[in-house]
Amino acid sequence: MGKPASGKSSYQPAFYGPNLGVAMELYDKYLENPDSVDEEMRDFFATWGSPIEQEVTERKPAVTSTNQMDIEKVIAAVTLVNKIRAYGHLAADIYPLGDVHRQEELFDLSRYQLTKEDLEKMDSSLLCQDAPSTVKNAYEVVNYLKDVYMKKIAFEFYHVNDINEKNWLQKKVESGSLKPACNKELKKKLLKRVVEVEEFENYLHKTFVGQKRFSIEGLDTMVPLLDEIISQSVVNGAKNVHIGMAHRGRLNVLAHVLEKPYEMIFAEFQHAPNKNLVPSEGSIGISFGWTGDVKYHLGLNRQIKKSSTSNVRLTLANNPSHLEFVGSVVEGFTRASQDDRTAPGFPEENHQSAQAILIHGDAAFPGQGIVAETLNLTGLKGYRTGGTIHIIANNTIGFTTESSDSRSTRYASDLAKGFEIPIIHVNADDPESVIQAAKLACEYRAAFNKDFLIDLIGYRRYGHNEMDEPMTTNPLMYKNIKEHPTITASYFRQLQAEGVLSEIEFHGFKNEVVAKLKQAYEKVPTKEEMDEEALPPNSVERDLPLIDTTISAERLKEINHELISFPDNFQIFDKLGKILKRREAAIEDGKIDWGMAETLAFASIIQDGTPIRLSGQDSERGTFAHRNIVLHDSETGRVYSPLHLLSTAQASFAVHNSPLSEGAVLGFEYGYNVFAPETLVLWEAQFGDFANAAQVIFDQFISAGRAKWGQKSGLVMLLPHAYEGQGPEHSSGRMERFLSSAAENNWTVANLTTSAQYFHILRRQAAILNKEEVRPLVIMTPKSLLRNADVASSTTAFSNETFQSVVEDELTGKNPQAVKRIVLSTGKIAIDLHQGIKQLEDSDWVHSVRIEELYPFPANKLKEIIIKYPNLEEIRWVQEEPQNMGAWSFMEPRVKKLLQDSVSFDYIGRRRRSSPAEGDPIVHRKNQAKIINKALTWTE
Repeated sequence: MGKPASGKSSYQPAFYGPNLGVAMELYDKYLENPDSVDEEMRDFFATWGSPIEQEVTERKPAVTSTNQMDIEKVIAAVTLVNKIRAYGHLAADIYPLGDVHRQEELFDLSRYQLTKEDLEKMDSSLLCQDAPSTVKNAYEVVNYLKDVYMKKIAFEFYHVNDINEKNWLQKKVESGSLKPACNKELKKKLLKRVVEVEEFENYLHKTFVGQKRFSIEGLDTMVPLLDEIISQSVVNGAKNVHIGMAHRGRLNVLAHVLEKPYEMIFAEFQHAPNKNLVPSEGSIGISFGWTGDVKYHLGLNRQIKKSSTSNVRLTLANNPSHLEFVGSVVEGFTRASQDDRTAPGFPEENHQSAQAILIHGDAAFPGQGIVAETLNLTGLKGYRTGGTIHIIANNTIGFTTESSDSRSTRYASDLAKGFEIPIIHVNADDPESVIQAAKLACEYRAAFNKDFLIDLIGYRRYGHNEMDEPMTTNPLMYKNIKEHPTITASYFRQLQAEGVLSEIEFHGFKNEVVAKLKQAYEKVPTKEEMDEEALPPNSVERDLPLIDTTISAERLKEINHELISFPDNFQIFDKLGKILKRREAAIEDGKIDWGMAETLAFASIIQDGTPIRLSGQDSERGTFAHRNIVLHDSETGRVYSPLHLLSTAQASFAVHNSPLSEGAVLGFEYGYNVFAPETLVLWEAQFGDFANAAQVIFDQFISAGRAKWGQKSGLVMLLPHAYEGQGPEHSSGRMERFLSSAAENNWTVANLTTSAQYFHILRRQAAILNKEEVRPLVIMTPKSLLRNADVASSTTAFSNETFQSVVEDELTGKNPQAVKRIVLSTGKIAIDLHQGIKQLEDSDWVHSVRIEELYPFPANKLKEIIIKYPNLEEIRWVQEEPQNMGAWSFMEPRVKKLLQDSVSFDYIGRRRRSSPAEGDPIVHRKNQAKIINKALTWTE
């Protein structure tokens, strides 16, 4: 702000609006003590004097004189308009029930020692550069800004720190560009839409009395809000639009946004078959599981014909009652839609090609931690989706709990402020303001590729599920609601007053919709007895096909050579460089460890044209520094992945260190895999027990999604599991939980003991991704075994063998006549047993058998082994975990079924415990030694 070359006459005003207020405050400080402001401002004031004086010089007079009183009045005026911008929402008419005090007194002129006459003397440009030309002075500016910020729509964006974004938002709001050219036809169309929404709910209410539907009533304008967002997203280039929402209003969204036929919804209420009601033209995609789900959890796909050459896919994700968890799944859908995985390297992102819309509950948004976890993904390179549009379906009550008891914040949306997400609060009873909100959300997303939130404030006309009587717990609210007109009644009265349509036309709209509903109901088949023994299809029940997962030794060498050939001038940390260089000799020496086997598997899979995505906390390096799939130049910090430079790669490879989140990240990866089924998607827990924090995703989506919704997944979950004295939290991956949920071939649960087994199971999983038999894969991965020589495999195990569900220890079972005991085990303790067997003088009496794939249970393979030992007296299951954990409870009934009465079956391991493991490493070692000793000691 230096002095211009030719005096004051060339001065261009530097300050206006909020900046002018700040400058004037600094000028006051400067007058009292020049040293109290920084040097740049001190020089500016010394050169130019008062900022107000400069405005007077170059423009028409903004104040009558430049005395101290004038400056104070201008400062007060600037303060007032900035308060309107920042806090106008506190006085806005955004609550349809009118049950929240509007704090209009905050903006009384007297609070700022201002009068109407004071403001009329000031030029409008001092306070608002973007006001319409009809606004002539500061008094008119104040009234104009009150109209902008304090009517049926309110704005919060002062928490957005990016000045470009803030200025963009302010200009959009204050310039009036948001107000749509809402002609008579558009207004009629909007009224007709809310009539459809309301009459659909009325028809359900009267026809299916007492049945749950979680109606949209009170938030009816959510449907035209979605219409507008979807329409604008398609205009902006979206080929996929993904919606996630809980059950409130879901049936109406299915019917009107996804266009699920009314008759299909009616059939679900009537418990009648509805599969034959799917439209024949194929615009609706519906997947059915065999056990199914309640109607207000179901999702849908819809193809929208955008033009003669392109289609747009609209998806509403299936969602269980864990309200907000679907948000992370939908973000995964969206990123999968945006990634081009056809070329080597990281996938190429195109954020305009897909749009996520998440609809939240007003109690759930601040109440459920998964929301914050998912919001935290928005700016991360591995998870960003170019801006999600969030809608809070705000009916001001959660179940029976009012807002004062359900959150500590003023608004349900306040959590979003921490992520600098702009927020609009809009009165759900004003359809035209709702359309304005949608317009700004879409324009902001297109301009900045960032999230936006619309707080749609309405009410809930009935109880939580239409079977409740809300007057018992919320009498005052529901007395108000009972007297409150519906949206169609209030909006019709507005349009009637504007001369847009007559009462006859309005009733014509209603009659037309009701007739359509009645016609659809007549198509519903009569109720049939449903098959109580719902069975999975044959493709699910049958075993996985036999797949050749071998690759030649020559191909292994070629891959490995490229993976350890570093770019020119790339300096690897010395210690790591030596470790990686050892891999060159590992193939020749027949000592391929776990990390190397995994890298070889990944390389061969992308050579075969299958994309890979791996994420988790520290997944680039690996929690135990075993992977190192992303390398860092020790001098420059430059980063590269050997798999990105593989010359024969035919597909992308993405690896991302995730944030410190399990629920949201696992949900994201599940969603990514569901929407990109050809991609091998792996999620890795830092320790297996971290899966605890993602239990909802495991239970409600991964485990049961196909049975409930027909939603297939081939997701791989890597859960480090084994007892090494690291205490209760870092020992168990809670294998028992996955086994207790194992049924109907819903997933594979494995606990492996060799690197080759890991290599083959990964390649097998990649090979089944596009098959009907596809299922998720849960692997209890090792920790200490990562570098154990007894886990490393020879080259022939990769080139000549395939995955084995059961592996016999090569040290035992050589003399079948002598074997009296078989010890069954899985994972790390099988290696402990192997090492214990090495110490035995006589091991002929015992045979060690490793169960590598626990589910599906390998009954036939195990039976083949057992019958080879004619003098067998007993089988013992050996495990590290307490007796009530691990695999024992799962294995006991299954193994017993295979045995003759002459062979006993029992347990060796820790006693039943409430905690998974000991906290003291010395106690751990003693208990571990006792288990191995007991398993390998024969007593007559």
